[in-house]
Amino acid sequence: MSQSTLGFTFSEVMAGGFAFGETDPLVGLAAARAAGTTMTMHGTIVIEDLDSFIADGKHPGSLTGTLDFPPLGLQMPSTAGVFNLFSPTSDPTTKYMVYEMDFEHEGQSYYVAGHKDVKEASMLALWHATTTLYTQLHRGSDKTGPVVGAGVLSLSLHDLIQMVPTMHAVNAASPQQAAEAVTKFGRFFLGELWDTYIVKKGE
Repeated sequence: MSQSTLGFTFSEVMAGGFAFGETDPLVGLAAARAAGTTMTMHGTIVIEDLDSFIADGKHPGSLTGTLDFPPLGLQMPSTAGVFNLFSPTSDPTTKYMVYEMDFEHEGQSYYVAGHKDVKEASMLALWHATTTLYTQLHRGSDKTGPVVGAGVLSLSLHDLIQMVPTMHAVNAASPQQAAEAVTKFGRFFLGELWDTYIVKKGE
């Protein structure tokens, strides 16, 4: 990241039922509830250039952090990952919030790939859409590998409150510019939700 490029960062924790041997997240969630197995993703999102992030239709950033999945281990570090906010899909009424992270366990590479579905729906669906991550675990270094587990992670209200203080500008030249970056990101995020859940429903 250039020292003069204004960026943005925040951290997010999501957790939920996750099971080995399943490929469908909802089936994995049900199996995990019966088995009592959960996965927790501790992620830090970094947007290197906030203006470019907003202008790019896929709204890309990077994601690193750790994963807790007791059948494999705790605090397993991820060195690389993908984050996309409101990324277009083949369905014009649906966008994805993408969270992907790699990690290793006993020399085996794994890749967690999850997405939140943001689609045209009622305002009542907004909270569920923006806090629910449908997740698959791939064996290998990317999501082309076979799916060996699945489940659903979610962001609780407590975790949302904990996330807010982690949101801040990177490389801001002044407190004013830092505050402007937070406002710019917030307006973009809320604007996308407004377009999806209010404007399009009224068309």
